[in-house]
Amino acid sequence: MILKWVDSLEIAIELDETHPDVDPKQLNFVDLRQWILDLEDFDDDPEHSGERILEAVQ
Repeated sequence: MILKWVDSLEIAIELDETHPDVDPKQLNFVDLRQWILDLEDFDDDPEHSGERILEAVQ
């Protein structure tokens, strides 16, 4: 499944599976954004991320 920025719930699930010992609420947005970009299934324009999207993922 290809993930886009609008898939905040699915992104959160993938991050939880990839980093089970890390609470995403404790991450700063720079690190959270990079973790999302590093997900194997993520394929969207990096410039389309924003604070609201990252908050939704947290």
